[in-house]
Amino acid sequence: MSDYREAFVGIDVAKLRNAIAIADAGREGEVRFFDQVDASDESMRRVIQRIGNRFDRVHFCYEAGPTGYGLYRSRSVADSEEAQRSREAWLQAQQFDHPAHQIALQEMVEAVRISKERAERLERVIEEFVPAWSLAPIVRALQTLRGVDLIVAVTFATEIGDVRRFESPRQLMGYVGLVPGERSTGETVRRGGITKAGNGRIRHMLVESAWTYRHAPKVGAKKLYRLEQAPPGVREIAWKAQARLTARYRMLSGRGKKTTVVCTAIARELVGFMWAVAREAHAT
Repeated sequence: MSDYREAFVGIDVAKLRNAIAIADAGREGEVRFFDQVDASDESMRRVIQRIGNRFDRVHFCYEAGPTGYGLYRSRSVADSEEAQRSREAWLQAQQFDHPAHQIALQEMVEAVRISKERAERLERVIEEFVPAWSLAPIVRALQTLRGVDLIVAVTFATEIGDVRRFESPRQLMGYVGLVPGERSTGETVRRGGITKAGNGRIRHMLVESAWTYRHAPKVGAKKLYRLEQAPPGVREIAWKAQARLTARYRMLSGRGKKTTVVCTAIARELVGFMWAVAREAHAT
């Protein structure tokens, strides 16, 4: 075990560039500057891989602020289900001196497990009943879009209903509160943040879906199956959406926009593509 190497890495997280320091001689070892890298997902993924290849185990620490949360999510999304199970097993193995602390930990772990199982059980029930639903074609068509899974598609179809009642994508964007608010004084018009009017449940889910567009355009096996089952018009819209929104995500991030702002902008455009997909599904 003499060759075992462990490192502690600290990351000063910022909007544009992250500064990285490393201590590779234990917690009491000398802390030295390692590198300063672009804050993009791809750059951070490369540097983390670079550090990981040099050590047997690496511990990362970074601030729990707005930019820190983004860094955490970019790494967490890449984790496999097996890794999640390993973390739960690690929690289960923790030992505390006071029995009350052990009980509290076990209760929280159990609450997470029960909630996860309940969510999976409900999703299986929804999947079972969707085929007999009148809006099933819309749900299937919406799932051709990146970031739109079964739950997002069902929620959208349930809350919005017939998208043909919206004459334009802009009307639907306004309905879910994803358009900028305006304040007018005479000839002066000031635009602020999104209105957050209308259906907050859909708005929240769409912003979460927008996060997936940080990756380069790609059709995975699951989406490929959905695309193969969809009409040609829906397939065309789905690919156009992926190509445009991934490029727009990179462009906005490259300008130094906050991740929350970027995801909101992508969510707004995603609504437009969902409007187009749903209308195309109604027409076929």
